Amino acid sequence: MKFSYKLLLSTIIVMALALGFSGFYFVNYVFETSLDREVGQALDESSILSFAFETAALNVPAKYSILPDSTVEEIASNLESGGQSSTRRRIRISGEEKNALYVSDGFAADYELLAQTDEETKLYRVVTAEGKYYIHTSVMVNVLDRILYLETMRDVTSVFTERQLGFSLYRRVTLIMLLIGTVIMHLIASFLTKPIRLLTRATKRMAQGEYSYRAKQVSRDELGQLTRDFNYMAKALEQNIEKLEEELDAKEEFMGAFAHELKTPLTAIIGYADMLRSHKLDEEKSFMSANYIYTEGKRLEAMSLRLLDIIVTGKNEAVLSRVPAGDIFVYLEEMFADRRDVDIRFSYDAQDIWAEVNLIKTVLVNLIDNAYKASEDGGVIEVSGYISEEGYCFAVKDYGIGIPSEELRKITKAFYMVDKSRARSKNGAGLGLALCEEILKIHHSGLGIESTVGEGSCFWFVLPAEGGSVQTEEKEPAD
Repeated sequence: MKFSYKLLLSTIIVMALALGFSGFYFVNYVFETSLDREVGQALDESSILSFAFETAALNVPAKYSILPDSTVEEIASNLESGGQSSTRRRIRISGEEKNALYVSDGFAADYELLAQTDEETKLYRVVTAEGKYYIHTSVMVNVLDRILYLETMRDVTSVFTERQLGFSLYRRVTLIMLLIGTVIMHLIASFLTKPIRLLTRATKRMAQGEYSYRAKQVSRDELGQLTRDFNYMAKALEQNIEKLEEELDAKEEFMGAFAHELKTPLTAIIGYADMLRSHKLDEEKSFMSANYIYTEGKRLEAMSLRLLDIIVTGKNEAVLSRVPAGDIFVYLEEMFADRRDVDIRFSYDAQDIWAEVNLIKTVLVNLIDNAYKASEDGGVIEVSGYISEEGYCFAVKDYGIGIPSEELRKITKAFYMVDKSRARSKNGAGLGLALCEEILKIHHSGLGIESTVGEGSCFWFVLPAEGGSVQTEEKEPAD
């Protein structure tokens, strides 16, 4: 059953109980008030009749020492027909032995109340006769040394009839109120549960893959807060799914690019190896073929090792240790000592840094290698290290071909090369900057790039203080 139906049914049940009990109490209260009034009037009438009976008996001639039965009947007859009421009174006069001396027509009460009457009591009760309701009263009268009992019957059928009419009317009113209340509560329940219906619709749409769908907020109460929280959760879920999709696309692109990069050198290697195996070549052609196989093999080796580095650094955190910056520059000078076709200049400030030194060496080797590929023979490459406000900054600057502005955001992607023919001619694999980004990320840093076409490029990064982080993209390198 829907929640709105449960709410509607619960409300109708509560309304029915409330109207039922209140109606019963109200009608019954009116009935009891009217009945008490009729009882009071019946007792007053009984007192008046007993006083009138005593007065009439005192006017009897004195020749009777005891009031005779005939006189009792005569007085009772006069009392029955007297009064201002449009209906005849119903009375019964009984003697001391409680035997009936006079009985009005239609007096149908039994003798039970009479048996309980004495001189100090005035009794009454409600009786039914011939489908009507009466108030039966009984009182003792002492006249001329004779004990008599006066009983009356007052018709109160109208009071009971009004009660039945009241109950009948209230039942109809209650039914109408419940019908009207059902319609109104159905509208109210539909309005109150609208946020729930919208949330249900949103969850179904999201389950079908529409992660951008949001539930409409229609209230500012707890359900409205729930809608806001749901939309916030949906936004976070959409962002996470987008990240997963981007990572999946990146992996697919990475594998496709890697397969493409392997295809060309492998085809050449297989071709030249087959030529060496199946043909007799002169010494020059044999050397050229073997040299090409060696060159392409080295490029494949570098690319495979860098791919392994990316996979490893993508799954681990850096283990930082304190090392002198000078040790890194000494390693770089030895590493590139055989590059005679360019002038590589090193300068640095003496300072201890926090880093995983082998990974930082890999970053700097890649940056210097990229600068070497971008430089012409006889060009200059400046490798510097200096203390900045945010930490220790490493910078590699060349005066080579430069990078177009539209290419700057792409160069950190795996296998992306601005000039592929130039990079391959110097054993480029297109993995250097992607590797640098991954390494710097686990060092809580990033790669800054500044380049002008025809003038050269500068790559830099800042290693923060222990436990800190920086945004090197916004930092200007030192001149």
